[in-house]
Amino acid sequence: MHILITGGAGFLGSHLADHLLAQGDTVWAIDDLSTGSIENIEHLKNHPRFHYRIDSVMNTSLVAELVDRCDAIFHLAAAVGVRLIVESPVRTIETNIRGTEIILQAAAKKKKRVLIASTSEVYGKSDKVPFGEEDDLVSGPSTKGRWSYACSKAIDEFLSLAYWKERHLPVTVVRLFNTVGPRQTGRYGMVIPNFVRQALSGEPITVFGTGKQTRCFGYVGDVVEALSKLIRNDKAIGEIFNIGNNEEVSIEELAHRIRRIAKSQSEITYIPYDQAYEEGFEDMPRRVPALGKIAAFIGYRPKTSLDEIIAKVVEFERNRRARVAPEAVLANPVAIVAPNMQQLVPPTS
Repeated sequence: MHILITGGAGFLGSHLADHLLAQGDTVWAIDDLSTGSIENIEHLKNHPRFHYRIDSVMNTSLVAELVDRCDAIFHLAAAVGVRLIVESPVRTIETNIRGTEIILQAAAKKKKRVLIASTSEVYGKSDKVPFGEEDDLVSGPSTKGRWSYACSKAIDEFLSLAYWKERHLPVTVVRLFNTVGPRQTGRYGMVIPNFVRQALSGEPITVFGTGKQTRCFGYVGDVVEALSKLIRNDKAIGEIFNIGNNEEVSIEELAHRIRRIAKSQSEITYIPYDQAYEEGFEDMPRRVPALGKIAAFIGYRPKTSLDEIIAKVVEFERNRRARVAPEAVLANPVAIVAPNMQQLVPPTS
């Protein structure tokens, strides 16, 4: 297949490109590098079946050209990270909604297969755990900018399914739950790379809130395999799927595990949300996916345990540090961002 990945230089997009190329597909990637990195696809530049454009999905003529070249589209491009979402809600809403609209419009003209990446954030304040695809979505008030991401992605879902029902565009929606692994940056609040970098630097591991909130972390290799299977499965058209891991862990316990696996002496500190972001910032106590539906459709089972994920990220970060001059590391210290809020976004560009 010829496949387009929006956000193709992001963490998830670059791993997906690796997987698709290994399967024999031809990959086109578009990324504006606002949150993605050329480093993520540096190893693919000379691959004969990999092509990339540094540009935005807001470029409608370029998107139309790339969609025309391809058989299927993975739309991963989105605003990334809790810091960006809280500080730049206009950018978050416009990027997510308008970007998705442009992709759907271009794909609808040629009836191209589309997979839209959504997020576990759409479940919002729901306390029905585990979260099922048919469960109610419970949003917070519009006065809390923290919910703008969830609402914009929910609109993406409604719009995508409307294109399927009204215009017969073959669309599948996936809700990603904390996808993690090598190449992921802690720059936008992703918890595991932040904790790992703090642990390896001997800095305090900063837990925001009480640390009692729980999350589930899925390995990027397991996730991209599922994405590839879904876009080739006609029965998945018009459906929504959770993708992730159902191994639940508190953020406090996560910090302890990372410190142990990294063999770090870092202390674990706690910072209230109000100090980290804004007064009245809201979080969810649990975030656990129901995985029965995706298992029934494609036989999905998470294969990589949390400790294995942590070990892979620790190894990657150690190797990265070995390649970077010490003065460069000192010149670019890790920002203290909200490590417990990785669930806010799919880690894409």
